Amino acid sequence: MADQYDLIIVGGGPIGLACAIEAQKKNLHYLIIEKGAIANSIFNYPLYMTFFSTAERLEIGDIPFNCLAPKPGRQEALEYYRNIHRYFNFNINLFEKVTEIKKTGNSVFEISTDKNLYKSKNVVIATGFYDIPIQMNIKGEELPKVRHYYKEAHEYAFRNVVIVGANNSSVDAALECWRKGANVTMVIRKNEINNRVKYWVKPDIENRIAEGSIKAYFESNITEIRDNEVEIETPTGKVTIENDFVLALTGYKPDLNFLENIGIQLSNDELKIPTYNPETMETNVEGLFLAGVVCGGMQTHKWFIENSRIHANMIVDYITSK
Repeated sequence: MADQYDLIIVGGGPIGLACAIEAQKKNLHYLIIEKGAIANSIFNYPLYMTFFSTAERLEIGDIPFNCLAPKPGRQEALEYYRNIHRYFNFNINLFEKVTEIKKTGNSVFEISTDKNLYKSKNVVIATGFYDIPIQMNIKGEELPKVRHYYKEAHEYAFRNVVIVGANNSSVDAALECWRKGANVTMVIRKNEINNRVKYWVKPDIENRIAEGSIKAYFESNITEIRDNEVEIETPTGKVTIENDFVLALTGYKPDLNFLENIGIQLSNDELKIPTYNPETMETNVEGLFLAGVVCGGMQTHKWFIENSRIHANMIVDYITSK
């Protein structure tokens, strides 16, 4: 049994690290618990992903993010956040998964992990949203050729690839795979490429579709995936095409069951927005806080690094004022 902490931070991504920086400034006895590597979600991004935000908007702890290009990529971000850890020397446990959080009778939290048990007066959940893919719930989705994460294009070169979705991840994957020689078909539920796609990429994908280099079925859905083909429901009827891989980049969601199990109330609609005070980030459970993307429930586009860094100050200021 470890000693009692003032604050335990669940999640070692940029916002979890920002919370730790503020905790250090206020001399709080804290611990970060991260189930994977430091900045684990960024580590799992596509290899050549470029951020929408400019480098200075990804900074934490008043440490400059030096970057040659205006918008950094995955590798530069990982380098930056590793250097943040080198500078602040966080109290952090990596590759340790939190399994349960419960409040005891004396208003202290017990945090169980796959390795240990901890106690803390306060807990911050900064777990992001990248762990649970949104399923299509169709026949054949369990086949090994179906992927919900995309890393790089080489594996798909010279193959028939179907990409589901029209957000940044889908568009990036479609363009990279096509440029590596894949025969790319996009299946898009709406009638256009999403307006939130990076402004310097959107014309590229629209032009590739217009010229026929990348085939796109709009207002369409996959209805079944088979070993060598895919069935698509389109506005003009069902279409069956040859297929080797399906990249179902349909988005991701926070671990909502985990939030509910620790007592956080979610909105009673499809958005599943957690209950919290927007001035302090404290949930309906006293002493339990949310930070970063997890605050948005299924609205995973609402919060990101540059607009949720402030959560760290809000939380630690409130804890230390009590």
